[in-house]
Amino acid sequence: MALSFTRNLVGPRIDERLLGFLDSWRAPVSDPDVVAAYELLTDFIMSGGKRIRPQLCYWGWCGAGGDDCEEIISAAAALELCHAGLLIHDDIMDGSDLRRGHATVHRRLAALHQGPGSDTFGQAAGILLGTLSLAWADALLSSCGVEPARLRVAHHLFDAMRSEVISGQYLDMLAQLRAGVSVQQALTVIRYKTAKYTVERPLQIGGALAGAPPELLDAYSRVGLPLGEAFQLRDDVLGTFGSSAETGKSALDDLRDGKHTVLFAHAVQRATPAQRTYLRTWHGHPELTEERADDLRAILVETGALAEVEEMIAERVREAEAAIAAAPIEAAVRETLTVLAGELAHRDR
Repeated sequence: MALSFTRNLVGPRIDERLLGFLDSWRAPVSDPDVVAAYELLTDFIMSGGKRIRPQLCYWGWCGAGGDDCEEIISAAAALELCHAGLLIHDDIMDGSDLRRGHATVHRRLAALHQGPGSDTFGQAAGILLGTLSLAWADALLSSCGVEPARLRVAHHLFDAMRSEVISGQYLDMLAQLRAGVSVQQALTVIRYKTAKYTVERPLQIGGALAGAPPELLDAYSRVGLPLGEAFQLRDDVLGTFGSSAETGKSALDDLRDGKHTVLFAHAVQRATPAQRTYLRTWHGHPELTEERADDLRAILVETGALAEVEEMIAERVREAEAAIAAAPIEAAVRETLTVLAGELAHRDR
C-alpha cells in the first residue's frame, strides 16, 4: 500500500516549498564541482520519499486548531530536510548502495570523481552534504513565520527529536557489536531511532506551532509512539522480505549488515540450537549469498518470528487508533490520522 491519501493532499505543497527553498540556497561559489554537489543534493531531496514527517506535522497543526497556511507548510518541509540529511549519514554508516531505487548519495559522489580515493571522497562529501541538509532544516524552520513564542516551543521539540534520533542511531550501531541483543533492547532502538522521530515529534511539533495545550501534546505522544514502532517493525519486515523493486533498497542489506532487529531477536529466542547456529553464522556475514539469505528468511518464518512481529504491528496499530479516537481533535483530522495509521503500518515499500 502506497502512502497516497494524505500525500495527495499535502505532499505537492511540501515539494513546491522545498523547491523554492532549495532554489534560494544554491552553491555560494561558482566551482562546477561544488555546483554539481548541490544539484545532487537537491535531486536526492526532491526524488522520492514518502513525506511522512511533514504530513504528520501538518495534521498535528490542524488537530490543534491551526488554519491552513504557508507557515505550516514551511515548518513541515523543514522536517523533510532534516530527514534527508539523516538518511545520507545513515547510508554512509551502513555502507548502503541503494536508496529510493537509486545509488545512495555517497556512491553518487564517489562516481563523480572516479579513481584512487574516490570511495573515501564519497563518504566525506556525503557527510558534508548530509550536514548541509540538516543546517537547512534549521534555517527553514526558524524562518517559517510562525509566532515566535510558539516557534520556540516547537524548536525545543525539534531539538529533542534530533537528540533522540542520534541516540537511537548510536544504540543501533552498538547493537552490531553486542552479542545477543534482546527483543526489549531492539525495541528501545526502535523507539528512539524511529518512533519518536517519525511520528511522535512531528505531530507534537505541528501541534506546538499551533499553540497546542499540554494535554493534546500528550495525546499525540500516545498516538505517535505505538504507531512509530509499528512503522519501524514493518520496515524491518520489508528490509528482510520485501522486494527491492518496491522498497528501493537491497533486500540483502539488513541481513548482510547483521541488523539486530526485533524480527531477528525473536528468531534467536525461539530457534532450535541448529537454527540458532545458522542464524549467528550467516546473519551479518559479509559474503552472504541470496541462497543463504533465503535460508535465514525460512528460519524467521519457521520459528514464528515473522508471525510474532506481524502481531506486534497489529497490536500497536490498534493502540494508536484508540489513542486517535480519544484525542481532543476534530473529526476530519481524526479520520485522516486513522487512514494514515493504516498506511504506515501496512505499506509495501
